[in-house]
Amino acid sequence: MELGAGGQPVATPLPAGYTPEQLARRNASVWTKVQAVLAPLQFLAFIISFTLVVRYLLTGEGFAVANTWVLIKIALLWLITITGMIWEKEVFGHWFLAPQFYWEDVGNAVAMLFHNLYFVARWLGWSEQAVMTVMLVAYLTYLVNCWQFIVRGVQARRQRKAAGASLPGA
Repeated sequence: MELGAGGQPVATPLPAGYTPEQLARRNASVWTKVQAVLAPLQFLAFIISFTLVVRYLLTGEGFAVANTWVLIKIALLWLITITGMIWEKEVFGHWFLAPQFYWEDVGNAVAMLFHNLYFVARWLGWSEQAVMTVMLVAYLTYLVNCWQFIVRGVQARRQRKAAGASLPGA
């Protein structure tokens, strides 16, 4: 709590969707830090993999390296999803679909479904071209889900900035 004019306490707004207790749990959680590391790492793997998948689809070359990066990207998506579920349980008391992250979780579920279609396509013996096309669609679902989290982050930053500007002496 900040102190305003005359030493009176001034309530600072919480990030959207958090109670004071949830915010304290979020800030204290090791999983918050894990997510902060995994998110950019996964995005970097996405950029590399996406580039290699598109290169393969355009030239027909580099399937093995594209396939390797697809597997890395899928592994990172699983890792960030599992650790995110642990974080969500710790902060909000729900393993998945907490009201505060409902649409982000729905987007993540869709992205997970499409990424895991890779394994179905490989198991069914689809062509390399078809498998990489499946991954291109999966990556589009990932981008939509990534956009959801970026929008949430921008909104939280604006909220913190507005809260700071509204405090006396800010």
